[in-house]
Order: sequence, then structure tokens, then C-alpha cells
Amino acid sequence: MKAGVLFSGGKDSSLAALMLSRDYEVELNTFVFNPARDLHGVANAANALGFPHRLHVFAPEILEKAVEAVIACGYPNDAINLVHRAAIGVLCREYGVVADGTRLDDRVPMLTRGEVQQLRDRCGCSYVRPLLGFGKPEITRLSDRLLKVRYGETGTLENGDYEAEIREAVEARGMNPSVFFPSHHTQSLVIGRA
Repeated sequence: MKAGVLFSGGKDSSLAALMLSRDYEVELNTFVFNPARDLHGVANAANALGFPHRLHVFAPEILEKAVEAVIACGYPNDAINLVHRAAIGVLCREYGVVADGTRLDDRVPMLTRGEVQQLRDRCGCSYVRPLLGFGKPEITRLSDRLLKVRYGETGTLENGDYEAEIREAVEARGMNPSVFFPSHHTQSLVIGRA
């Protein structure tokens, strides 16, 4: 059975894919707002993991809603959750099993139990989170053992995280994204298997 894994190219979604590959035929799925976005790093990460990789482009209104949510709330949490729900919803229409790399310590993105039940009831898919019981120290230990990873601040890596494009859209409206987004937010990009 195929499992569609939401994939940023980072260590969390990579570990989730590796865990699921024992029992499922894993396909990696990356979502972007701009189809011309450079995702060589994500493609290389998928290639290093050895799984097929698909690119999806969000409808333009998703980015508009995300930017509005950032501005209305003054922080990115609601926007990131909105985009994450949209991506998971697309995958639930394509796969019987959908997964992501959310983990124990994550606050964002994180679907509520009710949202997970709605997906199952509405789409008939199983939404699984293989890392949900793992905290940051254990994720770091596993990724150090299984993956070669590069780290950097948001926007400095060629990963498929939503945040970089949402920041750009906020800036395109003439606003300083650093007012809304936390500074020194470290992200990861898998560059190989250990």
C-alpha cells in the first residue's frame, strides 16, 4: 500500500518516511506556492532517501489566506497550520495513508484530534504521525545515526518548508516579516544517508 508523506527535505519528514518504508510504499510530496521555486535541495534529499518525489502547487488563495492569518494574528502559527491542513487534505484525496514529520514537541504544524478524525471520516484515509511520540533529543539522536543533515535559518536552505514563501509574501505587501516570525528559527535539510 502506498503512503504519501508530506516532505520538506528536512530531518523530521525524512525520518518519518524511513520509519514508514518498513510497511508501506512511500512517496514523498512537497507543496509550494511558486512552481518556479528552487527545490534542488529537496529533490536531492528525496533521491538520497531513495523514494519517489512529487511536487504539488497550492492554489493562489491558500497563500493569500496564510498571509492574512499572519497579519491578523501577529504570528505565523495559524497560517502554518492552515497551509499544513490544506496539504494534508490534498494528499488524503490521493492516498489511503498520509503521513508527516510532526513530533512530540511540535506546536506548529499540528492537527487536532478532531481534525484527524474529520479527515478519516470525510476522505477515508489514515493520517499517521510516526514521530509523534519522539521528542527533540531522540529525533536528533536518530537523525545523527541515520542521516547527513545541514542546518540553517529559515530561507537559507533549499528545503520545502512553507515559512520561507509566506515570509516573502508578507514582505511583498510592504511589511517586515521579522515582526511576525520568530528570529533564529533553525531548519534542516537532508543531504545524504549516514
